[in-house]
Amino acid sequence: MIELRELTSERHEIAERFWQLFLHDLSEFRDSHPDEHGAFKRRHLEAYLVPDPDRAAFLVYAASGPVGLALVYGLTGEVRRFDQFFVIRSQRRAGVGRAAARAVIGRYPGSWEVGFQNENPSAARFWRRLAAEIGTDVRERLQPVPDKPHIPDDVILSFEFA
Repeated sequence: MIELRELTSERHEIAERFWQLFLHDLSEFRDSHPDEHGAFKRRHLEAYLVPDPDRAAFLVYAASGPVGLALVYGLTGEVRRFDQFFVIRSQRRAGVGRAAARAVIGRYPGSWEVGFQNENPSAARFWRRLAAEIGTDVRERLQPVPDKPHIPDDVILSFEFA
């Protein structure tokens, strides 16, 4: 159904496009705006465009081509974390996101965390359902968004995957 492909220099442009779409989607829930050129800040993506044993970046492919992006970190530590996860709207609710997230988690068994906001009900529903399906010891805590006190706290969902 889906295939994960590691982000390589040949695929940076695809990741950048998905990054812009991802930030556009988040702008509904966060106080973010494009710059004077109509682009959202890319600085957060930069860390995934260079080799780092603690991080991994994947493009998600379906039969039709690239449909998503998954950024994870904490691979050398005790807890792996989804930093960002994005699937294009036409592929949502078709099992693509669930398959992609499961494939990423399956590559790195152990303790996982993912952050989302309750104000984004689709993300909240997606991550809670996935953690309940595949995880054990599922827990939640609230955490302020760094440098953005005007934004509602993130929900940090943690779980174990063997």
